[in-house]
Amino acid sequence: MALEPRASSWLRPDGRVAIMGILNVTPDSFSDGGLFLDIDKALKHVGALIEAGADILDVGGESTRPGATPVSCDEECARVIPVIKAIRAHFAIPLSVDTSDPVVMTLAVASGAAFINDVRAFTRPGALAAAALLDVPICLMHSPAEPFMMQTSFHYEYEDVVAEVKTFLAQRIRACVEAGISRQKIVVDPGFGFGKDTPQNLALLRALPEFGCLAPVLVGVSRKRMTGELLGLSVDARLQTSIALALAGVQGGARIVRVHDVRETREAVRAWESVFEPKEWVA
Repeated sequence: MALEPRASSWLRPDGRVAIMGILNVTPDSFSDGGLFLDIDKALKHVGALIEAGADILDVGGESTRPGATPVSCDEECARVIPVIKAIRAHFAIPLSVDTSDPVVMTLAVASGAAFINDVRAFTRPGALAAAALLDVPICLMHSPAEPFMMQTSFHYEYEDVVAEVKTFLAQRIRACVEAGISRQKIVVDPGFGFGKDTPQNLALLRALPEFGCLAPVLVGVSRKRMTGELLGLSVDARLQTSIALALAGVQGGARIVRVHDVRETREAVRAWESVFEPKEWVA
């Protein structure tokens, strides 16, 4: 399951951009909180995401919206693990667990998750050691503080958000490698919306090719505040801007896009690929 630079071949054998569908099993996520706490509803949504063309599903039990209440390990496990087990019992799609807790990581992988997506970049005690033992692909995301503070205005060293985020991710990659994690299993995420305002987020999008030199890049901008501020749109009216910024990420070299609206994003990405990365067609 090695991850090749500039590719997501462990997800898409044809090397196309992978579409990561979002499944939040939380009561308070900003866009879909409370919708999929019931396992039957979660499974129905999973079926819809697969039908829409998702390549992998990202299951999360802790909201990272501004002001969200931190979740205990026990509560996070109670939300996430039964859902992962149920999905694995019914569907063959690869699963990612969106967590920073080493216990949740370990139980999730034992239950069938094959990827760990950590908004804290494995900085919590025990997280790096757990990831090294679990030996699955991981995603390191940049955040200057706890996720519940993600809309706080931060001053970046050198007044350059791109340099700051690149330095942080490069340091975390080194820490992962030193902990025994294969570099080929590392993906990076600049952390759009986490402690960054809209101009800073757009600067990161423009500089995305620089991050691809570190590792394959995951872009997650779906329905975030930046997609609404551009045109003054509410959360439920951000489909087109979310797709546009996801395509900007793909243009910049992103190999995974994390989205709520799978079908619409997949169709847009595949159309983009037919122009700029033509291959024998695989939907």
